[in-house]
Formats: sequence, structure tokens, C-alpha cells
Amino acid sequence: MGVNKLSASLSICLLGLTLAACCRQDQATSCNETTPITEAGSSDGSGNNVRFSQPNAIAVDTGGNLFVTDTANNTIRKISAAGVASTLAGSAGKAGSADGNGQQARFNQPGGIVIDLAGNLYLADTQNHIIRKVTAAGVVTTLAGSAGQAGHDDGIAGNARFNQPWGLTRDSAGNLYVTDTGNDTVRKITPEGVVTTMAGTAGNPGSADGSGARAQFNSPRGITIDRTANLNLYIADSNNNTIRKLSQSGDVSTLAGTAGVVGSENGGGQRARFNQPNGIVIDSAGNIRVSDTDNQLIRNVSQTGVVSTLAGSAGSAGHTDGNGSSANFNLPMGIAADTANNLYVADTGNNLIRKVTPGGQVDTLLRSGGSSPCLCLFKL
Repeated sequence: MGVNKLSASLSICLLGLTLAACCRQDQATSCNETTPITEAGSSDGSGNNVRFSQPNAIAVDTGGNLFVTDTANNTIRKISAAGVASTLAGSAGKAGSADGNGQQARFNQPGGIVIDLAGNLYLADTQNHIIRKVTAAGVVTTLAGSAGQAGHDDGIAGNARFNQPWGLTRDSAGNLYVTDTGNDTVRKITPEGVVTTMAGTAGNPGSADGSGARAQFNSPRGITIDRTANLNLYIADSNNNTIRKLSQSGDVSTLAGTAGVVGSENGGGQRARFNQPNGIVIDSAGNIRVSDTDNQLIRNVSQTGVVSTLAGSAGSAGHTDGNGSSANFNLPMGIAADTANNLYVADTGNNLIRKVTPGGQVDTLLRSGGSSPCLCLFKL
């Protein structure tokens, strides 16, 4: 898949004056002009003063602090356990690829994010085609890839190439696993910076199960890893509307959903349906939690592939708090779980961060007020 084609399909249109230019009738969007959308911005602080602009992915540390890739702001934000939001790295409205400290660093539509026990963050800097590291003090460095150079080469650190990497997860040995969305592959980065391709073939999208290069993905997005000795990976294969499983030996299978079939039905294996699944996380109880983005749902997938709905109402966008189907989301994307198995969701279309308890109660953190024009997020 060419860079320009994927860039057009993954680009995030900013709010306000740029909206008219990006929301054209010839492009399939997730816009709904009648849907209330909370106000975008970049303000730090607490309570109603805080603003995000298309938050995308979330990581949570053992102390209950949240870290958010605030994609349209090109920043990394922190929400303390006490509910205070601050900007850890990047400068709102300033895209770029510079390494540096805090506001001196630059990002370009950062995507997936994961944290280690020392408080270091690792993130997919999607439109820069690179993988970055952010220390707890906000110092940003580039781990792998070369900014502005899309490709699919394996290699060491800056010699490797990515094409709009999106999802990111990490094992206890320090290996990173990346959904290289534009290449339709899953990549591995060792602690020494060696990049290899685990499964899929660059430029060959599809839905085939199989081993290594024989397997196919179609715009894979979220990725997570289980806590068993097998270290199986689970992937939200967005354009296939499926949840895939990838072993460390490179074997790919489909856990739930049917490739090419859209819907919101619960059920086992191929009987279940998704609509652009995006974020994915496994909690300490072994539940696979999925943000089913275009269905406006948070789903649960068992280890055997049985799918149920935890929160949200299929096809009903909004920002209402409540329990189960009484709650609403608007393009939920990134998802993370804390030690108590509460979920935190980047509710991208609402510019909000939401909390979902294991029982399905949805509440909004740092609620912002007002409304803004239609958000334009292109489908994959």
C-alpha cells in the first residue's frame, strides 16, 4: 500500500477552519453533524479546565497515573492519580520530529503508547514513521526508524523503516511489538534496537491466517500481550473487523469476527461482529477488552473468542455517562487497564477520557464543557 494512499486514509482532520477542506463528500467519514461533541483544546489543569484534541491512546502506571497521546495536539499528556493534567512532552499545534526535553520535542500525530516499570514511555509516532521513547522527566529520543522516511526494512534502530506504525505493546523482557499499519505487518523491536517482521508481508493486505509472511492483516491497529508464559499477542485488525492472535513463533489465527463482515452482534468466534475495532488490552483477569470504534462500543472477548458488550449502545454516538448500554461513546479508540481492572478509554470523537469499571459503569474524567463542530476522522 502506498504511503500517499494510506496517509489519506489515516489522516486526522483538525477541527475548526480546516474542517471544510477535509470533510469531502467523496470520502467515507465517521462524522455525524447532529452528534454533540465536547470542546477541543490543549489546556492543562484539573476538572472542567482541561482540554484534549482527539486523544488517541492511553497507558496507565502502577500508581494510577494516565499517559495520553493527544494526537491532534501532537503532545504527550499526563493525568495524575489526583486528576491533574499536564503536558509531558511536545508543544500543542507544533508538528515535527525533533528529539529533546519536554516542550522542545516534536511529534506528528502520535499513536499507541505503552509504559515500563521505570516510568519510561514508548510510543508510535505515526506520521513520522518512527518509534519514540519518553522518560518520566519528559526527555524524548528516537528508538527506531527515520523521521519522514516510510518503508518496511528490518534492521537496527535508525536503519529500520516503518509505514505509519500505530499500536504498541511491551513484554517483561523489554521487547516492543508494533502494528505497522501502513505495511499491514506486525514488527518486533528488541531492547538492543533490532527490528524484525513477525507476521504479514508489506504491501500485501488480506485476512489469511498462517505463519509469518503467509499471514495477512488489513490495517492492524491496537495490539496487546497476555501474561502467560506463551506471550501471545492479540491484534485489532481494523479493516478486517476481526481480532487476531499471534504466537511468538509467528502463527496467526482469527479469534473473533469474520473478515469483511461488519456488525455488532455478540457471540462466539466467527459469529461475532465488529466495526473498525481499534484499541485492545488484556486485564489481569485475562479478559480481552476492545474499543469497537465505529460501533461506539467497548467489547469483551474471552480467551476462547466469545464476544460480549461491556458498555455503549451500538450505532449510538454521544457522551452520556451511565451503566452498560445506557452510556455512549463517540469514536472510542485507545484503551488501557489498571491494576483493579478498570478501563480507561480515549473517547476520541468527544475529546474526553472515560473510565469504565469491570461492571460496565462509565464515567468521564476531567469533563470539558460546550460543543464543537463535527469531527472528521477518516475510516481506515
